[in-house]
Amino acid sequence: MSADLIEVTGLTAVGICGVLPEERERAQPFRLDLTVEVDLEAAGLSDDLADTVDYGSLAHLAALIVETTSYQLVEALADAICRALLEADQRIEAATVTVTKLRPPLALQLEGVGVTRTRHR
Repeated sequence: MSADLIEVTGLTAVGICGVLPEERERAQPFRLDLTVEVDLEAAGLSDDLADTVDYGSLAHLAALIVETTSYQLVEALADAICRALLEADQRIEAATVTVTKLRPPLALQLEGVGVTRTRHR
């Protein structure tokens, strides 16, 4: 496995994810943090986008999943994003995704609740 990482942090996407009726009826914002493990040796030497994984395409893919699918559990949403990132480019050795629900239905003052999932090829 490589020690090189590409990170996308603080991506916000709006979608349906939750168990409660109000969460199923109204889209809500999620914060996504993506980390993929990929060998960046060639890109570091060539300075060529073709030799790396395009972080823009990873961000768009993750946002698309949030915006177009529906899950009850944040765990399932994070897993779907992990699997999609691994499928997006065979050079990705592992994907770690943190999904944070920014407006959880709790009567408490907090910034959010979330989960982090990691999947390896």
